[in-house]
Amino acid sequence: MGISYSTAKWAAPACFLIDFVAQNYGMLSSPNMKDIHDQNLSFFSPQPYFIGGFFFPQQLFQVAWLYRLWKLDPAKPVERTELDQMVDFVPYYCVGNLSIAGGDSTLAWMLAWNSSRLDISQGFVTINTLSQLWYMVAKLQPMNTGSTSSVLTHIVSKTFAGIGVLDFLHNGSAAFFRNESATLPIKVLTGVGFGLASAASDWIFGGCLVYDLVALAVGQSGDWRRWLSVYAVGCVGLVTARNIAK
Repeated sequence: MGISYSTAKWAAPACFLIDFVAQNYGMLSSPNMKDIHDQNLSFFSPQPYFIGGFFFPQQLFQVAWLYRLWKLDPAKPVERTELDQMVDFVPYYCVGNLSIAGGDSTLAWMLAWNSSRLDISQGFVTINTLSQLWYMVAKLQPMNTGSTSSVLTHIVSKTFAGIGVLDFLHNGSAAFFRNESATLPIKVLTGVGFGLASAASDWIFGGCLVYDLVALAVGQSGDWRRWLSVYAVGCVGLVTARNIAK
């Protein structure tokens, strides 16, 4: 997925703007995103306003990252090193914005979602989530805390992956398990999956996983909410222990 600097500095902002326009379409159209959410509740449906709560600050980090992408000069060796990591992420960044982006949706996904074709929208969600997780695990270079560009790349890429997990669970349950309750195997596997991921996560991605669980807990009720709340507290402990030990 290699890409030149000259292409990257145009492609990344273009995808960001497409996503921004599509998000507004999804919020202002009828039925809007929340209407479809309310009509397709399931055991992984989060409290919808948590998505917006994640979206706003994540967009600010994206704008700062895009500014760095444009500001740095590839002709300067030190800045070129920073740009190399940023440009390496651009194809995955574009996939994120053109598939699901920042916890909301872009045109293709949104047309499927707002048409209540959640089975189709799950395809876009899956592409985004898997690509962001792959980049984070296999491609992302270690963070250089002395480099603003490196820190921003870690924040943007890991928050894409973190909200992608929630989107995958939410859309999948709404598409194929509408109005169903979580079974015991689902409850256990949710705890195991989030627990293992949290135990291997840094503060950024681990924090996103905790946020996902809190959003799910607030969006659910009864016994399942209590399970999710316990998982959230447990994941806070796992992420904290792992990073203090590291």
